[in-house]
Amino acid sequence: MVFSSGDIAVHPTHGVGNILRLEEKELGGNERHKFYLLAIGSSMVWVPIAADGSTTLRAVTAKQDLEQYRKLLKSRPTTLDREHKQWRLDTTTRLTGGSFKVLCEVVRDLTSLGWYRTIGEMDAGMLQKVRNNLRREWAAAAGLSLQEAILEVDALLLAGRNEFKTTEVKKH
Repeated sequence: MVFSSGDIAVHPTHGVGNILRLEEKELGGNERHKFYLLAIGSSMVWVPIAADGSTTLRAVTAKQDLEQYRKLLKSRPTTLDREHKQWRLDTTTRLTGGSFKVLCEVVRDLTSLGWYRTIGEMDAGMLQKVRNNLRREWAAAAGLSLQEAILEVDALLLAGRNEFKTTEVKKH
């Protein structure tokens, strides 16, 4: 996907930002490389553009797609692998792709883990970062303020928790 100055784009690690410009830089010798300069909050991120024009950036999720993600955030959490190190590695690999669906799944699953026990420092840090990226993209996609997006995402997670707990009680 090609971006222009002023476009909103999503970086798989850093989240939503604004494309400031396309630049060419000389790195190591005479070879020139193209980059997007992406402003994310008060930070600037240089995002390389491959020779074929590809980049790790993606467009913000379309507003009309949010309904499927509302359902996903309210859906039954995935049971996490007992081998926690493997789960964390798999999750980190999935997040590298940067899809909005994966952001929703990770936030849902890690949030649900915290319903029953205190989650570890590494998982809490991952949850905070991914949840913040999800909320910022939700705001951009829905045309909401960040505060409104936080309220909506948190309400969806709470609705999922209430449904999940109700289902669990009925089973016993």
